[in-house]
Amino acid sequence: MTPTPLGDADIAARTDTYFNRTRAIVETFGDARVTYAIFLRRPVVSAPGLLVEWLQAVARERGQVFDIELLHPEGDWVGAGEPLVYVTGSFAALADLETLALQKIGAACVAAHNAYQMCAALPKAAFLAMDARHCAGAEMQEIMAYAAAVGSRAAQKEGARGFIGNANDWTAHYFGAPVGYGTMPHALIGYAGSTLRAAEMFVERFPHDDLTVLVDYFGREVTDALEVCTRFADMAAAGRLAVRLDTHGGRFLEGLDPQESYAVLERRVPGALRRYRSQAELRYLIGTGVSAAAIWRMREALDEADFPAVRIVASSGFGVEKCSVMADAKAPIDVVGTGSFIPESWSETYATADIIAYDGKPMVKIGREFLLRNAGKV
Repeated sequence: MTPTPLGDADIAARTDTYFNRTRAIVETFGDARVTYAIFLRRPVVSAPGLLVEWLQAVARERGQVFDIELLHPEGDWVGAGEPLVYVTGSFAALADLETLALQKIGAACVAAHNAYQMCAALPKAAFLAMDARHCAGAEMQEIMAYAAAVGSRAAQKEGARGFIGNANDWTAHYFGAPVGYGTMPHALIGYAGSTLRAAEMFVERFPHDDLTVLVDYFGREVTDALEVCTRFADMAAAGRLAVRLDTHGGRFLEGLDPQESYAVLERRVPGALRRYRSQAELRYLIGTGVSAAAIWRMREALDEADFPAVRIVASSGFGVEKCSVMADAKAPIDVVGTGSFIPESWSETYATADIIAYDGKPMVKIGREFLLRNAGKV
């Protein structure tokens, strides 16, 4: 982790005005030792690392010591409304930190919860974090990468493969990876003029790297995948080749339509279609885009062509619900490329802080008594 301590002027410029004025008042009328409780209103996975390191960095800059007590260690499940952390120290030194502190923990905890659920739903699949392009700048990019890594480790403790890396170098260290992973975007295929030529260019330029080739650019997912596998048969046999399905949600994978999609799942996992399904679940099973039927059809085509070692990478909208549906369909996914652990409803990420003690005396606003430690003894 790489916390960036800010000077007082920068903190003042980015924080809410009433916290700045509170600091000025406390400095005028006398400091107090206070304890903050930080919590969220929904269940989450504890991901306090960025907050803790930032608070420690600010404390050093200000010549202070903050007593930071984690109520739930990193990676633990936390119930709605349960305090995540208590922070105790000088009121004058803490008052203006609340805005920035809450930014560093709320979204991280929700994203970690989402990442955990996704990895737990598909424990045999590896995950690749592809969230950076969806983030609002570098700070959010770091928060989301950290969160995915925390949720992943929580799922790995339960036997899941979890996240093996991400798509950029800057945050790769959160996943224990030396660099970001990835081979080609759609733009390279357009530049090359064909899926096969793009694959050839990649192998020529990066001969020692494994190859993952996008196969949906021309709408010939099966045809192009098999052409690339045939061209690089040695890599395919050695397990160094993968095909990535990223079919647009407005069309079916090559050779599929609603009827054939039903037929694929009836052949492979008939039980997946024989119980109640919502419209969203049906879309993930037999609809357009990267459906369970599409993944099964690609696996069938690869196996029939004697390419059993070629892996399938699936991307496009893989959030918690889609991962759960894929698990029901036993979809043969080797790797999931996703940024959909980013919270969909941003209001769920709002963390809140309340002071629960002043100079050791328990005191909190009415309605927040549940934050008091040990039945009011702090």
